[in-house]
Amino acid sequence: MSASSPIISINMISKTFPGGVQALDKVSLEVSEGEFFALLGPSGCGKTTLLRILAGFETPSEGEIFIDGADMGHVPPNHRPVNMVFQSYAVFPHMTVAENVAYGLKVTRTERQQIPGMVEEALELVRLEGLGNRMPDRLSGGQRQRVALARALVKKPRVLLLDEPLSALDAKLRETMQLELVRLQNTVGITFVIVTHDQNEALSVADRIAVIDQGRLLQVAGPAELYEYPKSRFVADFIGKMNLFEGTNVGCENGVLSVLVNGLGRLEIPVTEATHADVGLAVRPEKMLLLDEHPGDAYLAFPATVDKLSYQGSETRVFLANEKDVSFEVSVRNASRDSAADPFKGRMWVAWKHADTLILSD
Repeated sequence: MSASSPIISINMISKTFPGGVQALDKVSLEVSEGEFFALLGPSGCGKTTLLRILAGFETPSEGEIFIDGADMGHVPPNHRPVNMVFQSYAVFPHMTVAENVAYGLKVTRTERQQIPGMVEEALELVRLEGLGNRMPDRLSGGQRQRVALARALVKKPRVLLLDEPLSALDAKLRETMQLELVRLQNTVGITFVIVTHDQNEALSVADRIAVIDQGRLLQVAGPAELYEYPKSRFVADFIGKMNLFEGTNVGCENGVLSVLVNGLGRLEIPVTEATHADVGLAVRPEKMLLLDEHPGDAYLAFPATVDKLSYQGSETRVFLANEKDVSFEVSVRNASRDSAADPFKGRMWVAWKHADTLILSD
């Protein structure tokens, strides 16, 4: 396989389960060698089914899978150049940490004298050196997850598949393990494919993210592009928080789109491509400002009344509504102790720059 070839090619994969339940609908994508790739979507969207097809645990109804240049159509799971880390860890409770990590090596009949060194190397990778003789019930949840990672990595697969590997951990430990996964992937340099329904997790760890909904692939992009330039209403609303306003297209000329929005009136938005379909407008809460006075023509601005506040430490979420019941959510960064002192009350101006308005046509 050439250096420029993808390590994973998924070509028009569909999967229909008995009873006519379609889990995947003609999904095609490529994953580059050495990439940390995320499959992201809500529960039941098909992402885990796609991961299981990659692993060989499910057979597609149609389409092709290539891994490392080879057609996986008739290759059983134990002969594929992949290994998998499960959501439940699947650590054997009756084996020590070292025995757990060595298990796969023994099954594949690795030379006995090589196993201790390979196990120790894998434990060092996941920062569990010195714990080889410990039993799983004496480990924390994070440590058990590291054992599962070591067991998957010890066989040096070309691709590591991770099925919601951090979902059983508490929030603080989960953030720590996200950083550990990135460090680990950078260290070993192999391709990681992670399934998650957690948008923040995908944005934190992945080089690129595939968003899936109802079995369909909606968008593949890097975290920043996916967040700042979503291509659909679903992606815009699913990735982070979003203010969405439905509009009627009333004209597009000379690089300016005119949209009539109920409760906000006629808005003029600069565009790079003309569109004549009805659109939705979207603005991230952190792109909005709360002001005591109208900021001028450089901004879109609307009077609204503060309804409630949600203090969340690093930011305060401010919920407002105007006289025509159009709702706004504004995120205000708490940059100092003083800024978190609840200054948002009564009637204010909600404002944002024209260029921060996303235009969504589907």
